[in-house]
Amino acid sequence: MFDTKIAIVLRDDLAPWQELNVTAFLMSGIAAQYPAIIGEAYRDAAGNVYNPMSIQPVVVLSAGQEMLRTIHRRSLEQQVTASAYIEEMFATGHDAANREVFAQFSPEGARLVGLALRAGKKIADKITKGAKMHI
Repeated sequence: MFDTKIAIVLRDDLAPWQELNVTAFLMSGIAAQYPAIIGEAYRDAAGNVYNPMSIQPVVVLSAGQEMLRTIHRRSLEQQVTASAYIEEMFATGHDAANREVFAQFSPEGARLVGLALRAGKKIADKITKGAKMHI
């Protein structure tokens, strides 16, 4: 049904609260980059209105630190803009501080804990090859 894929790759040693936090932040980056993936508001039988959500499924994968670095490198090589979250961002409290700490690291030196991307299915699969389904 979709010719693109949204993939989120989480480092495989995160605590459950970190996995959820990082997934939420990374997906917000995808929604910001591709606002057309957000559908219409939901309404229940009583007429209550709920926030619209992504019209496209999201695949959540996991990988070790080195595989995550490889996936990051591949996304840069393929010129696919990604959402990225580094370990140091857990110690910040707001967006400006996140961007400040993020800017201190190169792709080679960043301790990535998560990466999200949206690309054509074949390109997304090529970039994320080696990551496993998150369980």
